[in-house]
Amino acid sequence: MYQRPPFKTLQDRLREPRRFIQVVTGPRQVGKTTLVRQVTEQNSPPVHYASADEPSSQDREWIHIQWAQAHQLAADKANHLGAVLVLDEIQKAGNWAETIKRLWDEDSASQTPLKVVLLGSTPLLIQKELAETLAGRFELIPLTHWSYPEMNGAFGWTLDQFVYYGGYPASAELVNDHARWMGFMCDTLVETTLSRDVFLLNRVDKPALLRRLFHLGCQFSGQILPYQKMLARLHDAGNTTTLAHYLDLTSQVGMLVGIPKYAGQKERQRSSSPKWQVMNTALLSASQGVPLETARANPESWSRWTESAVGAHLVNGFLGTDVKIYYWRERNREVNFVLEKEGNLTAIEIQGSLGKTVLPGMAAFTKGFKPKRTLVIGNPGISLEEFLKNPASYWVAGKEV
Repeated sequence: MYQRPPFKTLQDRLREPRRFIQVVTGPRQVGKTTLVRQVTEQNSPPVHYASADEPSSQDREWIHIQWAQAHQLAADKANHLGAVLVLDEIQKAGNWAETIKRLWDEDSASQTPLKVVLLGSTPLLIQKELAETLAGRFELIPLTHWSYPEMNGAFGWTLDQFVYYGGYPASAELVNDHARWMGFMCDTLVETTLSRDVFLLNRVDKPALLRRLFHLGCQFSGQILPYQKMLARLHDAGNTTTLAHYLDLTSQVGMLVGIPKYAGQKERQRSSSPKWQVMNTALLSASQGVPLETARANPESWSRWTESAVGAHLVNGFLGTDVKIYYWRERNREVNFVLEKEGNLTAIEIQGSLGKTVLPGMAAFTKGFKPKRTLVIGNPGISLEEFLKNPASYWVAGKEV
């Protein structure tokens, strides 16, 4: 079975003496549970696994019950390795951070040999709780959407397959049946994420508006569309503040983000129109509905998939780092992506399927902002395959990410 790079990290940490709670976070369907099961099946202490991802809400008593069952494993005199407690979808349990802090501290005082692994599919929400309540008691193992090298290594996918089907490993066996793949994306993945990870954990006054915003944002991935124009398309009495908040919620679950405009001034950047960006190109493909062959046959249309693949690679690659991602546009001149790290800028232009030979956007941006590094993806620059094969940090100007 294919093992993602974080496998070794978690394996090594669980072999160490009990020191920290291990927290594995990432969007749905990126392999968090599979990763933990792969690790714990290989010569580890006994494991008690439980998931809070049920239709009914879990509370702190549920955590106490699971903890007690894991304690029984750890107290077995025939077992000299202690035990591991794995709590999946921990964000669904009420007051989880405070409860786990108290139980962990009690075990630390009594030297109970119980190691704890937490899994969660709302990375930003979980990290906020960790920082506020469990500071100094945890180590984070973030999982992002699968990259091109991972999907190629696990399933032998070509570049075109990755650009279209994205990085959801569970969907790999369905790609030869477009109707089944669409059903998995729309019903199993998107609807489950919205209903269980967004609506149950956040106050959403207009769930229908959020759903329409999400689907429209996916359709316009790689494009700049002001909130006001989005409101006109959505035919709803909402406002731009509501849309910005809903976009933030979709970013918390690893599906859709808004990339701001680079302006050199933070105030202008905050008020800019976003470039809509899926975090997995499968979401763009599902929103369009056309099969791979149809999408690939249209060069102008395929260029949107290409730009979205580059954007997703950057967004996932820089999660949790100090690298900021922007776009830049002035009149008809545009730079697809601008990376900022420690004051150093990297400008990225995508040639696309139409093969532009003149890049007025890059020239204007270079003159105005003097980036430390400029990259062109596509002939005669870096190939898309080469770009996606390397980690995002490989391309950014500045010190190592």
